[in-house]
Amino acid sequence: MNLLKEKITERETILKLIPQRAPIVMVSTLTYYDENKVASELKIEKENLFVKNSELQEPGLIEHMAQTVALYTGYHFYINNLEAPEGYIGAIKGIEIKKLPRVGEILETEVEILQEIMGVTLVKGMTKLDGEIIMSAQMKTVLKKENEKE
Repeated sequence: MNLLKEKITERETILKLIPQRAPIVMVSTLTYYDENKVASELKIEKENLFVKNSELQEPGLIEHMAQTVALYTGYHFYINNLEAPEGYIGAIKGIEIKKLPRVGEILETEVEILQEIMGVTLVKGMTKLDGEIIMSAQMKTVLKKENEKE
C-alpha cells in the first residue's frame, strides 16, 4: 500500500529527503513509498555529471539506484521530522546494464527492501526506460555513523 499521498516532484522537498547536493542529485521524483518498496524517477538532463555523448553512463545509473534507496530512508526520517542521514554504497552484486538512456529520457527505478538492520539496507532494484528493464542489481547501503569522519 503506497503510503505516499501524491508524487513528490518539488526539488526543495527532494533535497530534504537525500543528503546529496548538486551536481550529484540523481532523483527528480519520489513516486512510491511503503515499508518494503520505494520508486523514483530521474529526467536525464544534458548538464548531468554522468552524461557523456548524450548518454547517462553506468556510474550514473548506479548512483540513481543508490539515491532511490536514500529516498526510502530519507522519507522515513522526513515523516518523523528528522533530518535525512548520510550513507554510502557498501556493495553491489548481480548488476546487469542492458542499455544507456539518453538526455531527455525519464528513468523509473523501483527498489524492494530485502533486509534492513543496524543502518545497513539490502535491496533488489530495477530501472526501466519506457517500460523496458535496462538495469537490475542488488545493492547494500550503509548509513554513516554520527562519529564517522568525512
